Amino acid sequence: MTRKISREFRVATIGRRTLLRGAARLAGSAVLIAAARAALPAGAFAQGAGPETKKAVFGYIALTDAAPLIIAKEKGYFAKHGMPEVEVAKQASWGTTRDNIVLGSVNGGIDGAHILTPLPYLIAIGRVTQNNQPVPMYILARLNLDGQGISVAKAHLPTGAKLDAGALRDDFKRQTAAGKEVKCAMTFRGGTHDLWLRYWLAAGGIDPEKDVQTIVVPPPQMVANMKVGSMEAFCVGEPWNAQLVNQGIGYTALTTGELWNNHPEKSFAVRADWADKNPRAARAAVMAVQEAAQWCDKDENKAEMCQIIGRRAWFNVPVEDIVDRSLGSFVYGDGRAVKSSPHLMKFWRNFASYPWKSHDLWFLTENIRWGNIPADTNMAPLLDQVNREDIWREAAKALGVPADQIPTGTSRGKETFFDGKVFDPADPTAYLNSQIIKKLT
Repeated sequence: MTRKISREFRVATIGRRTLLRGAARLAGSAVLIAAARAALPAGAFAQGAGPETKKAVFGYIALTDAAPLIIAKEKGYFAKHGMPEVEVAKQASWGTTRDNIVLGSVNGGIDGAHILTPLPYLIAIGRVTQNNQPVPMYILARLNLDGQGISVAKAHLPTGAKLDAGALRDDFKRQTAAGKEVKCAMTFRGGTHDLWLRYWLAAGGIDPEKDVQTIVVPPPQMVANMKVGSMEAFCVGEPWNAQLVNQGIGYTALTTGELWNNHPEKSFAVRADWADKNPRAARAAVMAVQEAAQWCDKDENKAEMCQIIGRRAWFNVPVEDIVDRSLGSFVYGDGRAVKSSPHLMKFWRNFASYPWKSHDLWFLTENIRWGNIPADTNMAPLLDQVNREDIWREAAKALGVPADQIPTGTSRGKETFFDGKVFDPADPTAYLNSQIIKKLT
């Protein structure tokens, strides 16, 4: 395996060749982006009195990690930074989010969104778009760390399944032998929830490709589907795990922070052509989201944050389904209860808002593991195309973020998972080789 040098940290290239399927599409995307950037003078962000446009349409799904976008609108941060006409529009599912991003706001869609971190990459290389048409994308910020959950139907409570999914193997085998499919739900193939669910199952010796059927269910529909027995487990963000427990339908086996402490989750991403056409607006939007993330991360603001996002106009969810876990108080539904958990959702602390390239590399590596992108994908140029941490830095400096809250590099270094596996951004191949259960193309 050859290795390549990214701008600020080394990443390994999986395979000897660059992307075979989709190489032409990826090259075409690069040409489009390069041409758009060439049309802009150096330091375009610094020029002009304000954003090129006051408008933008950003999508969101009813998940607590959308809070920075919603608060940026509700608290007037978009308006403060020169974009009073920003619309934050609810999306029915991640598939709808993808489709509306492909359309763009000029065609009745959206300019960007609160989004599953791997999705901009899958869109950019045309892996999840109609006719495999690539749509260049930029990740401008991360929206949160931690705060997701894996929940299990109440019928499986006697197994005691928690971090070790292996406790469910016998139950699942009995169901299969009785002719009933074992279904486990996530929110989008190749997205964060899919990858957490697969990691958990595989670490417990359950093959998510052979032993269970993984199905896609939009986040707001998870609880209702488990209530009618459509699934045995699901992975989703809050408030849906808490709502499941509050309704007595199932229990939380684990929060995803227990699987990987301080793991990256959602991102704020936009169409590349929108950001290239409106560079000052892109920076202004990131500044608004950064300011909102700082507000959301303060404990004294959590109750108000939950009241706002729980409103009918946003989530239409009782505040009690949101607030406890936002404050780090977890009632798992199986007799466990934890207060002041370190695995609460983080919006700003621990560099939560910064889009580490090393984290995006993990998401790409896991998508290779499960066959969603080719095994010989050359990841370094793809990371540089999609991850625009440079725009995040520009925005942070313009906002006056203290230097000690701005990372000095683009890699957070080695990451350790609950099962002892280690992901080294300098050698993702070794990480892949360490995984016993996988599916590669």
